Amino acid sequence: MKLEGKIAFVTGSARGIGKSIAMKLAQEGATLVISDVDEAEAQKTSLEIKALGRDSSSFKLDVSDPKQVDEVIGKIVEKYGRVDILVNNAGITRDGLLMKMKDEDWDKVLNINLKGVFNCLRAIYPIMLKQRSGKIINMASIIGVIGNPGQANYSASKAGVIALTKTAAKELASRGINVNAIAPGFIDTLMTQALNEEWRNKLIAEIPLKKLGTPENVADLALFLASGDSDYITGQVIRIDGGMAM
Repeated sequence: MKLEGKIAFVTGSARGIGKSIAMKLAQEGATLVISDVDEAEAQKTSLEIKALGRDSSSFKLDVSDPKQVDEVIGKIVEKYGRVDILVNNAGITRDGLLMKMKDEDWDKVLNINLKGVFNCLRAIYPIMLKQRSGKIINMASIIGVIGNPGQANYSASKAGVIALTKTAAKELASRGINVNAIAPGFIDTLMTQALNEEWRNKLIAEIPLKKLGTPENVADLALFLASGDSDYITGQVIRIDGGMAM
């Protein structure tokens, strides 16, 4: 039990990669706070964690709203007294070619994917500074490293998360707080499952390992970064992409 007694807060954790991370941390002993814009699904995930014998709470949260973020983190501290692990996972896509991209699609993606991370970091700062400890994991993307046609907004947001991670890591290192980012490649989620067979095969052909990653692969990496095993690692962007950007 690498995380026994730890309080972990995972945004966008009702389903997909976020849920896999939350379940993995719970399996290793952490108390989990689940948040998502889908309140019903967040509650279901929280109940699944409780079925594992771990304490869990859930909140409806739009991370792009700083007031909501402050309120939720305030409630977490009121209930548990601390926050040891923050996983900034909440994110969306609104794809389209750059020349045709609508202002609202650009703004929506940047507000959730990048400003949402900023909002959570700013709210958690005083708590972890007082504790003089903490693990922060920001979900970036390989698209933020190499770019991708039709994803100008998404790639810009994830590149911003990478830069924000490095800055936060430098600001917080002296207080014993680790800040790292995970940059997944193509993971077998509902989004990739919705692709037709031809596109999936083309996608897999571009990956040196010739297969998609799984949410569990990402969760295993998140567990490493959340645990004491990564105490001497900070400011890093760890790619989990099957070798795409080697």
